[in-house]
Amino acid sequence: MVAQNGKDLLIKLDLTGAGQFETIAGLRATRVSFNAESVDVTSLESQGGWRELLSGAGVKSASISGSGVFKDTDTDERARQIFFDGITPAFQVIIPDFGIVEGAFQVTSLEYAGSHNGEATYEMSLSSAGALDFTPL
Repeated sequence: MVAQNGKDLLIKLDLTGAGQFETIAGLRATRVSFNAESVDVTSLESQGGWRELLSGAGVKSASISGSGVFKDTDTDERARQIFFDGITPAFQVIIPDFGIVEGAFQVTSLEYAGSHNGEATYEMSLSSAGALDFTPL
């Protein structure tokens, strides 16, 4: 596998609720993180005193974050509305040479910033709100 362009890691938002995904405008940096909590079942009988984990247990989650230039497009408006409505629509994360992760996410943070001699920027964070589907590329 060769090195990948960071710009190819895309966050897409379902604009209509009907599977019409569009890349969130203005993003310059994106990040996706997958997590799985472990369930420790270590006891006095654990072999050699080693920790034991319960296979298949625990809570799985994913987090997405991104930052970029505020462009006030349809995707910006939709992300704002999702935040204020507290809904959990479908998002897609395109990970180059890996796959597509799709599922419900909640916008947990939406920040805007700007300086008098620079562009308006934004940052957003999302947390998974259900099971995620993975499609390899």
